[in-house]
Amino acid sequence: MKKNNFKIVKIHKEKRLFNYEKKILINELILDLKLGYYDFERKKAQKVKFSLEIDYEDKKPSNDKDLKSIVNYGTIVKLITKLVKKKHYNFLETLAEAVFDELFKDKRIGKIMLKIEKMEILKECSSVGIQITKKRSHDKF
Repeated sequence: MKKNNFKIVKIHKEKRLFNYEKKILINELILDLKLGYYDFERKKAQKVKFSLEIDYEDKKPSNDKDLKSIVNYGTIVKLITKLVKKKHYNFLETLAEAVFDELFKDKRIGKIMLKIEKMEILKECSSVGIQITKKRSHDKF
Protein backbone atom coordinates (compact mmCIF):
# COMPACT_ATOMS: atom_id res chain seq x y z
CA MET A 1 0.00 0.00 0.00
CA LYS A 2 1.30 3.43 -0.98
CA LYS A 3 1.85 6.07 1.69
CA ASN A 4 0.33 9.52 1.22
CA ASN A 5 2.86 12.44 1.29
CA PHE A 6 0.48 15.28 2.04
CA LYS A 7 1.38 17.80 4.73
CA ILE A 8 -1.06 19.92 6.64
CA VAL A 9 -0.01 23.55 6.47
CA LYS A 10 -1.41 26.06 8.94
CA ILE A 11 -1.68 29.64 7.72
CA HIS A 12 -1.25 32.32 10.31
CA LYS A 13 -3.61 35.30 10.18
CA GLU A 14 -0.66 37.64 9.53
CA LYS A 15 0.25 35.87 6.28
CA ARG A 16 -1.64 36.96 3.20
CA LEU A 17 -2.81 34.65 0.46
CA PHE A 18 -3.75 37.45 -1.93
CA ASN A 19 -2.10 40.15 -4.01
CA TYR A 20 -4.22 43.08 -5.10
CA GLU A 21 -3.95 44.61 -8.55
CA LYS A 22 -5.50 48.07 -8.30
CA LYS A 23 -6.15 50.76 -10.88
CA ILE A 24 -6.67 54.49 -10.33
CA LEU A 25 -8.71 56.21 -13.06
CA ILE A 26 -8.56 59.95 -13.65
CA ASN A 27 -10.69 61.03 -16.60
CA GLU A 28 -10.56 64.39 -18.31
CA LEU A 29 -8.73 66.57 -15.82
CA ILE A 30 -8.87 69.92 -17.65
CA LEU A 31 -6.36 72.63 -16.78
CA ASP A 32 -5.62 76.02 -18.31
CA LEU A 33 -1.90 76.28 -18.94
CA LYS A 34 0.73 77.72 -21.19
CA LEU A 35 2.14 74.77 -23.07
CA GLY A 36 3.82 74.63 -26.44
CA TYR A 37 6.76 75.42 -28.63
CA TYR A 38 5.38 78.40 -30.56
CA ASP A 39 5.34 82.01 -29.31
CA PHE A 40 1.54 82.24 -29.34
CA GLU A 41 1.38 79.16 -27.07
CA ARG A 42 3.74 80.80 -24.59
CA LYS A 43 1.62 83.97 -24.35
CA LYS A 44 -1.89 82.61 -23.85
CA ALA A 45 -3.07 79.73 -21.69
CA GLN A 46 -5.00 76.95 -23.40
CA LYS A 47 -7.17 74.10 -22.18
CA VAL A 48 -5.25 70.86 -21.77
CA LYS A 49 -6.93 67.56 -20.87
CA PHE A 50 -5.24 64.78 -18.87
CA SER A 51 -6.53 61.22 -18.54
CA LEU A 52 -4.65 58.55 -16.59
CA GLU A 53 -4.82 54.88 -15.70
CA ILE A 54 -2.43 54.03 -12.90
CA ASP A 55 -1.86 50.36 -12.06
CA TYR A 56 -0.46 49.47 -8.68
CA GLU A 57 -0.06 46.37 -6.56
CA ASP A 58 -0.56 45.82 -2.89
CA LYS A 59 -0.28 42.79 -0.67
CA LYS A 60 -3.00 43.90 1.70
CA PRO A 61 -6.50 45.32 1.47
CA SER A 62 -7.07 49.05 1.86
CA ASN A 63 -7.49 50.28 5.42
CA ASP A 64 -10.62 52.43 5.71
CA LYS A 65 -8.94 54.66 8.30
CA ASP A 66 -5.51 55.06 6.66
CA LEU A 67 -5.15 57.32 3.61
CA LYS A 68 -1.62 55.98 3.07
CA SER A 69 -3.03 52.52 2.36
CA ILE A 70 -4.19 53.71 -1.08
CA VAL A 71 -2.79 55.63 -4.03
CA ASN A 72 -4.86 58.79 -3.63
CA TYR A 73 -6.35 60.24 -6.83
CA GLY A 74 -6.77 63.65 -5.15
CA THR A 75 -3.04 63.78 -4.45
CA ILE A 76 -2.31 62.88 -8.08
CA VAL A 77 -4.55 65.68 -9.38
CA LYS A 78 -2.83 68.19 -7.06
CA LEU A 79 0.59 66.93 -8.14
CA ILE A 80 -0.18 67.41 -11.86
CA THR A 81 -1.71 70.85 -11.21
CA LYS A 82 1.39 71.93 -9.27
CA LEU A 83 3.75 70.46 -11.88
CA VAL A 84 2.27 72.43 -14.80
CA LYS A 85 2.35 75.70 -12.86
CA LYS A 86 6.00 75.27 -11.91
CA LYS A 87 7.52 75.17 -15.40
CA HIS A 88 6.76 75.80 -19.07
CA TYR A 89 6.89 72.67 -21.24
CA ASN A 90 7.45 72.95 -24.98
CA PHE A 91 6.21 69.45 -25.79
CA LEU A 92 3.50 67.15 -24.48
CA GLU A 93 6.11 64.38 -24.35
CA THR A 94 8.37 66.27 -21.93
CA LEU A 95 5.38 67.13 -19.75
CA ALA A 96 4.43 63.44 -19.76
CA GLU A 97 7.94 62.45 -18.60
CA ALA A 98 7.73 64.96 -15.74
CA VAL A 99 4.39 63.42 -14.66
CA PHE A 100 5.86 59.91 -14.88
CA ASP A 101 8.91 60.94 -12.82
CA GLU A 102 6.70 62.26 -10.02
CA LEU A 103 4.22 59.39 -9.97
CA PHE A 104 6.80 56.60 -10.10
CA LYS A 105 8.26 57.90 -6.82
CA ASP A 106 5.51 55.77 -5.25
CA LYS A 107 7.10 52.31 -5.39
CA ARG A 108 3.71 50.57 -5.50
CA ILE A 109 2.96 52.01 -8.94
CA GLY A 110 3.95 49.63 -11.73
CA LYS A 111 2.36 51.08 -14.86
CA ILE A 112 0.89 54.39 -16.01
CA MET A 113 -1.11 55.16 -19.13
CA LEU A 114 -1.15 58.93 -19.65
CA LYS A 115 -3.10 60.78 -22.31
CA ILE A 116 -2.59 64.54 -22.73
CA GLU A 117 -4.64 66.55 -25.23
CA LYS A 118 -4.58 70.19 -26.32
CA MET A 119 -8.22 71.15 -26.80
CA GLU A 120 -7.95 74.52 -28.53
CA ILE A 121 -4.90 74.34 -30.77
CA LEU A 122 -6.41 73.27 -34.13
CA LYS A 123 -9.87 74.50 -35.05
CA GLU A 124 -10.44 71.46 -37.30
CA CYS A 125 -10.14 69.07 -34.32
CA SER A 126 -11.78 68.86 -30.91
CA SER A 127 -8.34 67.94 -29.55
CA VAL A 128 -4.86 66.74 -30.51
CA GLY A 129 -2.45 64.98 -28.22
CA ILE A 130 -0.42 62.00 -27.17
CA GLN A 131 -0.91 58.78 -25.26
CA ILE A 132 2.08 57.11 -23.60
CA THR A 133 2.18 54.01 -21.42
CA LYS A 134 5.20 53.56 -19.18
CA LYS A 135 5.96 50.47 -17.07
CA ARG A 136 8.35 50.06 -14.22
CA SER A 137 11.13 47.71 -15.28
CA HIS A 138 12.16 45.00 -12.87
CA ASP A 139 15.28 44.20 -14.85
CA LYS A 140 18.63 44.63 -13.13
CA PHE A 141 21.19 46.82 -14.89
